[in-house]
Amino acid sequence: MLIKSTDQIEKMRVACRLAAKTLEYIENHVKIGITTKELDSICYQYITKTLNAIPSTLNHQGFPASICTSLNHVVCHGIPSEKKLKNGDIINIDVTVKKDGFIGDTSKMFLIGEVKPFAKRLVDVAQQCMYEGIRAVGPGNCIGDIGYAISALAKKHNYSIVREFGGHGIGNIMWEEPHIPNYGSPASGMILQPGMTFTIEPMINQGKRNIRQLGDGWTIITKDRKLSAQWEHTVLVTKNGVEVLTIRHDEDFDI
Repeated sequence: MLIKSTDQIEKMRVACRLAAKTLEYIENHVKIGITTKELDSICYQYITKTLNAIPSTLNHQGFPASICTSLNHVVCHGIPSEKKLKNGDIINIDVTVKKDGFIGDTSKMFLIGEVKPFAKRLVDVAQQCMYEGIRAVGPGNCIGDIGYAISALAKKHNYSIVREFGGHGIGNIMWEEPHIPNYGSPASGMILQPGMTFTIEPMINQGKRNIRQLGDGWTIITKDRKLSAQWEHTVLVTKNGVEVLTIRHDEDFDI
């Protein structure tokens, strides 16, 4: 389902707004001493009871939780646990919400307490990498333009880019075509067309780009155990450019 109809796009807008609202809601709970499992429970209750929607990650291909919580050197797909957040941690919370058959997908980095300057810098640059990727979206542009914009900024700051994971098409299933790598060459890859919806989600490492999967079959960590940061938005290619479907009220950036 590469090109969405007008009705499908409106359903995507609704699901994406709910995903963004979930991240806004959980923010006041993300603090020293809370466990990632408690954060998962709070999000589950909010999505199912308040929003009357479905957390798409729960039981998706066996994933056991409603959100992903990727802490410090965890790149992505971190499983919520009894581990408590502590001063100086950085954590990515990844939320996917399904409403009326369509899915919104977004994630945000949170800083816990007093974070070291090098950790905050990584988080800030990763966010800017996402914004650069978004600015590269438009009808007639190519997927390679997105990856090039992301990787150019990351390399400028001497960070590495995870290559095994990236953005993806999204609609009535979570992972659709096309794949959106966080690296690439200008004017390469699939040409973007109005009606496409996909995620942009750079994963930027403090150290080397090498990763490994833990025995739980989900959690991806940096091989050198150095920090990783990820941000994610779902976007729509429009006739005139791009619409960020999962934009939050705390964001203010020029496309």
